[in-house]
Amino acid sequence: MNPIRRLILVLGVLSTALFVAAAVALFLGSAQLSTSAVLSAVSGRAAPESVERVVTLSIRLPRIAAAVLAGGALAVAGVAFQALTRNPLAEPSVLGISAGAAFGVVIGQSFGLGLSFREALGLTAFAFAGALIAAGAVYLIAAIGRGLSIQTLLLAGVIVGIFFSSAITVVISLLDFNRLGGVVHWLLGNLAPIPPGAVGFALIVTHARELNLMALGEEALQQLGVAADRLKLTIFLAAALLTATVVAFVGPIGFVGLIVPHILRILLGSDNRLLVPAALVGGGIFLLFADTIARNIVAPAELSVGVITAFFGAPFFIYLLRTRYRANL
Repeated sequence: MNPIRRLILVLGVLSTALFVAAAVALFLGSAQLSTSAVLSAVSGRAAPESVERVVTLSIRLPRIAAAVLAGGALAVAGVAFQALTRNPLAEPSVLGISAGAAFGVVIGQSFGLGLSFREALGLTAFAFAGALIAAGAVYLIAAIGRGLSIQTLLLAGVIVGIFFSSAITVVISLLDFNRLGGVVHWLLGNLAPIPPGAVGFALIVTHARELNLMALGEEALQQLGVAADRLKLTIFLAAALLTATVVAFVGPIGFVGLIVPHILRILLGSDNRLLVPAALVGGGIFLLFADTIARNIVAPAELSVGVITAFFGAPFFIYLLRTRYRANL
């Protein structure tokens, strides 16, 4: 099948699944609303100040949009990091990059930055700086000899993640009590509206063909006329920007960038020209599914969405380690 037609077909199927998941999420929640009440709110027939309109349009719809955007961004970042390192287990949270971005956000919040649009941009800058520092540290620790083995990369990610998690604990212990509640709520990974990270996604999707060539090695890239160092820097910055944007607005949510790319790779193959856009939609489906569970499993209370992704992600990660990639460790 023609690659373009195949991409259209895949995106059509995933978009349909996303629409169904969003529709289900719209009708489920701790507030018991009838189907007719939700439909009235969506169609504009409900009164402006009615409960169904407020819950549906001001709470559930923004949260659904946030889940789709955050999940898509994390999944695309996972595809990019896996292609960049030629390591199938690379993922923002596993590599410690999410922890570094989280540390940057906590530092920004300690200076009084909130979630207004202007302050949120500042938090994103802090998160981006933290992500870059963490990624650089992982690379320096793991880059022993030629290439990056799965074992050294994972160990480096664990080390850096523990370091930044400990640093977050130190900063939190020094925070004023009035700011502590917001920081803890954010650290649990609760969804709030975020921008789409369009710049990071655009950089990755426009270099998808070059990402395919990275599997051949840097010498092959140079022979094909591709500037390997520039490509690696571009993809690295784009994936770090996606991670930082999500962490700044949503909190550290793990394993989305591991689970979604692997499932899509099994179904669609390893062509990044197909994987990157598919991950954008597939990641949204997965995180929306996880958030719907988090909102309803203990209703009217609510679990952190990060807890749900970890429940799925940790066993999946162990399965990959013990089966598919055991020989490489």
